[in-house]
Amino acid sequence: MHRATVAAVVVSLSCLGMAAPAPAELFSSYSRIDFSLKAPFDDLFAGAQKDPEYTVTGTVFYKDASSGKEITIDDVEFSVRGRTSKRETECTFPKLKLRFSTPASVEPSIFRGMKAVKIGTHCGDQADGDLTDRFGRWANEKAPVREAFVYRLLDALGVRSFKARPARVTYVYEDAEPLVRSAMLLEDDREAMKRFGADHEIEPAQFRDAERDFSPEDTAKLAFAEALIGNFDWCLKFFANDAYRCDARRLLWNIMAFAPREGRAFPVLYDFDIAGMVVVRHRWFADIFFDGFEGKSAPAIEVLAQVQHTRSVFSRAVLDATRRAFMDRKAHAFAALRDATLDDEGRRIAEAYMKGFFDAIASDDQFYAPVIVRPGERIYLDAARTQPACPRDPVAPPGTLVGQSVETDGTMVKAPILDVQWKWAAPERCDAIHRKLVWIDRTAIGTDYPPRNR
Repeated sequence: MHRATVAAVVVSLSCLGMAAPAPAELFSSYSRIDFSLKAPFDDLFAGAQKDPEYTVTGTVFYKDASSGKEITIDDVEFSVRGRTSKRETECTFPKLKLRFSTPASVEPSIFRGMKAVKIGTHCGDQADGDLTDRFGRWANEKAPVREAFVYRLLDALGVRSFKARPARVTYVYEDAEPLVRSAMLLEDDREAMKRFGADHEIEPAQFRDAERDFSPEDTAKLAFAEALIGNFDWCLKFFANDAYRCDARRLLWNIMAFAPREGRAFPVLYDFDIAGMVVVRHRWFADIFFDGFEGKSAPAIEVLAQVQHTRSVFSRAVLDATRRAFMDRKAHAFAALRDATLDDEGRRIAEAYMKGFFDAIASDDQFYAPVIVRPGERIYLDAARTQPACPRDPVAPPGTLVGQSVETDGTMVKAPILDVQWKWAAPERCDAIHRKLVWIDRTAIGTDYPPRNR
């Protein structure tokens, strides 16, 4: 491990004029916390490109907002964290992690009892809407504040995730002007594990699939929550032969599997900087979904697609219980949005995803919408069934959502479909599915999916 010692890392905290919270309450408030950090950031970022373990050390100072007393924590270690965000092509100012050397060093501070805390940075200074080239991040200071709201929203809905809090950070360079940007404080993995009463983490290499390692209720809650926030930057192998999206390649991605000493493991969601609620739009949208399906907005379609996919994974009993649980906390969710401090566009897009989600699950008629229920059903570009819509593979999997038909010819109907299974994503891409109305045998379409006896 390489180390570079700095004279000091100066942190001053205030909480909108209020006293800083007690250690156990650091994440009990959603009000903004202000920081000032001094460190050789250029050295840290350059070193981390060559060595992921590269660190710098320094000292943390902050002034207690109520007493005015200056608290000092020595020998604090700073490192760069994240995976794809650490790439220079993604974030010029990557995420950070602050690790304390000993319990005694933080005993008199607001970090008492904590070993580490994470900082979600602004990533970069790109213009609004100018997403990063590779992964489509919203690379400016609005992103971490929006992401902090996502964590707050999940907390309001009782979904297991990390604690987060918006922040305002002044990055003090040794030989340059200070940089002031919005950021996010994020609970460390180990702190979250302790809070949830877990004993250990099941590493991805040891994870089997959700059917065997998680309860159906916990898995369903996860799937609905990811749909709510418009997040597609996650993977979970639902069952042994599951191949939904990236599950054939990754068993777990942006999901941690925590387990108590005795009892079943459970999923914990995290990392939402590419969620729709943060980035506003996904550049790949038109290559996966039918743009304008049923006249819906892109956020509503993204939500609908993930919500409808759950019908191919869970029983009706689990689906209906999960829907009720989310609907019961709908008021809490919108109260969180009302009370959050967000930029205007961030608030608008969050509300769009939330309305799309609660509309999609509110009633049986809406949720149990028409889908293809007959296995092996082919779709066509013509009613005579002479032109397969997708020459390479025209078979639509059960659960494929079917929109309102606009034309009928015998038993064939012409309608838009939504590829909720990601059947025709690359490399099986089929533009006709995403651009045109197709013909389907109406006897293959139904609403009893999953069957009521399942």
